[in-house]
Amino acid sequence: MMMARRFSIAECLARNASPIVLCGAIALIVIGTALANNAALDRTVIEALIRIVYVVGLYIFVGNSGVISFGHTAFMAIGAYATAWQDCCRTTKPLLMPALPNVLLEATVPPPLATIVSGVVASLFAAVVGVAIIRLSGISASIATFAVLAIVNVIFSNWDSLTAGTSTLVGIPNYTDHWFALLWAVIAIFAAHFYQTSRFGLSLRVSREDEVAAKASGVSIFSQRLIAFVISAFFVGVSGALYAHFLGTISVDAFYIDITLLTLAMLVVGGMNSLSGAVVGVGAISLLIEVLRQSEHGFALGSLTVSAPHGTQEIGLGVAMLIMLIFRRNGIAGNQEIGWRLSRFLAPQLQRSSKVTEDY
Repeated sequence: MMMARRFSIAECLARNASPIVLCGAIALIVIGTALANNAALDRTVIEALIRIVYVVGLYIFVGNSGVISFGHTAFMAIGAYATAWQDCCRTTKPLLMPALPNVLLEATVPPPLATIVSGVVASLFAAVVGVAIIRLSGISASIATFAVLAIVNVIFSNWDSLTAGTSTLVGIPNYTDHWFALLWAVIAIFAAHFYQTSRFGLSLRVSREDEVAAKASGVSIFSQRLIAFVISAFFVGVSGALYAHFLGTISVDAFYIDITLLTLAMLVVGGMNSLSGAVVGVGAISLLIEVLRQSEHGFALGSLTVSAPHGTQEIGLGVAMLIMLIFRRNGIAGNQEIGWRLSRFLAPQLQRSSKVTEDY
């Protein structure tokens, strides 16, 4: 019985080495940040955790299907506003969102539940629009996703009675801290891992490599893409809810071109065909952003204060992407999963344990 149990643990570690290593590293960073008790560092780490949820959600669709999406920020906007409709303070709702149903105007949903519901709302919206745009492929699908983002942005900017229009929406409880953001980052990473190693994920990855061969093998590309699209939208919607609960205020302008290009840059720099690349890309770009931001604010050299010119952050991100695309097209992770060495180390032990268990 003990040998069978050892086999089970070894098998679990071998098959899930990548998410275990990624989540362990992230958890160590969060614990160190919490112990440091630095407000600026806290903010940077929490923002990075929220971006991990977004980019991992984006990876579930883009990384497995090979279809670039410029419209996932629409799901983030839906998630952010959906959570505001649920748990914004009661005095603010009638003033800024009078068109809400009486049930939502008179009730306040707890932030953890509101976060989950917001992800579900984003998924339902993705299921509706996905039926129309997932049938497309290549650049046509990418343009269609951007069209969805533009439509959502225009609607939210003009629906004053439900979104406060272009005004800032206030009164959202500040609930997202290290631990809540870490919890969702871990959930997103493991969900992405289990999806990509499932029958659905493998079928979608086959269609990414060769659509003709996938169709000949009986894979329904439309169904597989739609499933990934809906799952992806859920986590991106959750990231919107986390963002709203982190800032306590949201505006339509925050969910448009800037965040779209930033998250795509993270996925490309890290390596868009691997889960590890998605997470590593967020860490690398977040670190670069913080360094460039500090350089714009300036640093002291003796009696002098030296600062980089305004716009250095945008230029730095552009240069980083160019360098990666020219010298390392597969990203920092090289489209490989972190933890593969652990899997290779455990594989012989796994085989020996399996043989001993069968003999037993």
